[in-house]
Amino acid sequence: MDFNNNAIEEREFYFTKEGLMKAKKEYEDLKRIRLTKVKEDIPDVLESEDLSPEYILFKQDLDLIDQKIFELENILKNAKIIKIPPKNKRDIVDIGATVYVEIEGIKDEFTIVGSFEANPSLGKISNESVVGRALLGHKVGDEIIISSPVKTRYKIKKIKYLSLS
Repeated sequence: MDFNNNAIEEREFYFTKEGLMKAKKEYEDLKRIRLTKVKEDIPDVLESEDLSPEYILFKQDLDLIDQKIFELENILKNAKIIKIPPKNKRDIVDIGATVYVEIEGIKDEFTIVGSFEANPSLGKISNESVVGRALLGHKVGDEIIISSPVKTRYKIKKIKYLSLS
């Protein structure tokens, strides 16, 4: 495995407890898959004077698994559990907050989570997304304007912190 250590920047990755458990399980599953793949019959390297197509596919699969394992190792090494802020800071949007907003007269809500757990269709947006970044640090009543590519105004109506399992 020859991955450049500088290829993945050192930064924190935020998780709920449940999300971190899923990431650890994925990591262990990939290590198990890799071990099984290597223990299988490795295809012959050469077919006449050329590399065998089966070996090339085997090597590509192994490289993809190795890359994903490397990425997950970095993520897990830099993982931080999202914690509910103290009571006196729960009026400010932070990671782990469910933010109730009004957008052009339409009510919506987002829970701000780390990028690994983001799923916009479930209302979970990343702290690194345009909207997530823009909401962080704001309070109820604040209006945030995001221009990407259309100018949209978000008015924060309510901030709630729930248990982050």
